[in-house]
Amino acid sequence: MVDSKSRMTSFGKLTTETIKFRERSTLVIAGREFTRNRAATAGLVAMTILVVLSLLAPVISPYVPITINLREKLKPPSWEHYLGTDYFGRDVFSRLLYGGRISLTVGLLVVTFAVLIGVPIGLTAGFFGGRVDNILMRLMDAFLSFPPLLLAVAIVGILGPDIQNVMLALGIVRVPVFARIVRGSTLSVREEVYIKAAKSIGVHPLRIAISHILRNIVSSIVVQITVNFAAAIIAEASLSFLGLGSQPPDPSWGRDLNEARRYIQDAPWLLFGPVVTIMIAVLSVNYIGDGLRDALDPRSWRTWQNKKSTGLQEQIS
Repeated sequence: MVDSKSRMTSFGKLTTETIKFRERSTLVIAGREFTRNRAATAGLVAMTILVVLSLLAPVISPYVPITINLREKLKPPSWEHYLGTDYFGRDVFSRLLYGGRISLTVGLLVVTFAVLIGVPIGLTAGFFGGRVDNILMRLMDAFLSFPPLLLAVAIVGILGPDIQNVMLALGIVRVPVFARIVRGSTLSVREEVYIKAAKSIGVHPLRIAISHILRNIVSSIVVQITVNFAAAIIAEASLSFLGLGSQPPDPSWGRDLNEARRYIQDAPWLLFGPVVTIMIAVLSVNYIGDGLRDALDPRSWRTWQNKKSTGLQEQIS
């Protein structure tokens, strides 16, 4: 009896260690596959640079972004002002650095809010199904029936133009997206054999949902995080362009772009900074998302291995 118990204990420890080893191996392989994707690596480097520059804006910025100096207005790019000055004589490069803090913070908080609300809704709807699924998804469909940007504009219009209201509005708009994705992934995973086996031996539903289902759909959630992060940056810039985001004199990529278009003939360099910065941020996040999608998909690993083995065979022959 003692031997059987000790065997079961050792078997359980061995199984746990095997699972941990496989998880570590999976992460190592995923990291290796991500670094093989040159576009994803370049996107990660570019996004890291943007984040570091934004965080160190008080140290790097050569000027205070809200200081008005009409004597220096509409100055072209020079060693004194790297990207020139705007109509109020404010340094464009300094405003881009501080504007990045707002845009990246909005993207991060919006995605966090959407994940914390949307993932549980989608997981609950997909796991329980039936009436629960019908009620939750019809509620999400009600939000999805409106164009996302138009719904965000309506929410900000009701709450008032402010960056906090923009984050709340964009978070609400993104919740149905995560709920839909997680619900669809849950519906496919819950029919797997190991889920039915866990139910048959009496595992608690909450443990099944978190330990078995959520862990197997985390890759799709991670990819959606990157996609919605980029969408949140564009949406914040769009709302700020319309005057519904951060208010003067705070810097913002979208509002600076709106102000630059007024002087496109006299000072076309004002458009360069905000446009290029937004483009780099969005492309970087999209490349990172594509890299994560391939890195977290075991099928892409096999495809790469097949290509590698085929190339070796061709070299040998």
